[in-house]
Amino acid sequence: MTKVIGHRGARNLWPENSLTGFRNALQLGVDAMEFDVHQTDSGELLVIHDAMLDRTAEAAGPVRRLTPAMRAATRLRDTDETIPTLAEVLDVLALSDGPHLHVEIKVDESGTPYPDIARRVAEELRRFGADKRAHLTSFDTSVLTDCRRNAPHVARLVSVNEDWARRQGGLGAFLAAVDDLVDIVAIHHELMAAEWELIRSTMPLERLCVWTLNEDGEIRRWLDRGIGHLTSDSPDLALRLRDTIAA
Repeated sequence: MTKVIGHRGARNLWPENSLTGFRNALQLGVDAMEFDVHQTDSGELLVIHDAMLDRTAEAAGPVRRLTPAMRAATRLRDTDETIPTLAEVLDVLALSDGPHLHVEIKVDESGTPYPDIARRVAEELRRFGADKRAHLTSFDTSVLTDCRRNAPHVARLVSVNEDWARRQGGLGAFLAAVDDLVDIVAIHHELMAAEWELIRSTMPLERLCVWTLNEDGEIRRWLDRGIGHLTSDSPDLALRLRDTIAA
């Protein structure tokens, strides 16, 4: 059965990467929760998608420049919440019977990986007892190689879209390069559709994740194909459709 992943919690339902969103998304019964981690120059691990604050916070500038005091004074847009730390998010999500965690390790505003972030994220997962039911994820294979070096027991996922595949020498070359590095390959739905024959000849369904699907027809299409994992901003819809198809 296809596993449904709540993207940034469930950002079509609640503010993305917010504690409120994570708490509410837990009640939906998603199989996995996806969220993003940046590292500040002062050493905090923060759960926020963009390297810049402007889109999702009532502030501007690079996330990495936030001090703890600045973070405490910065609100997420349309909420009364601050940007959560990784520890705060894991305190909500790392339940013994909770969902799997897809933890995307981000890069800074220049596209540069944060120093030692893979080890630090893995240590936090282990501290909360969630390392055995998590995937460390990234577009950047150098980050995932660092994850394997620092936390070989934690599963890994790589993401790719058309532009990224082109920059890696094409999708076929990319899939061959990551085959022994990751457990799951998450492919943007447009690229997945365009290259389906190539992908299916290379990867079994259970190692494939399609992202990010929010429309009834598209979700049904990939559920019908038996894709291993499906990421959605509207996981409530994806779960309801999965139940309907299974009935």
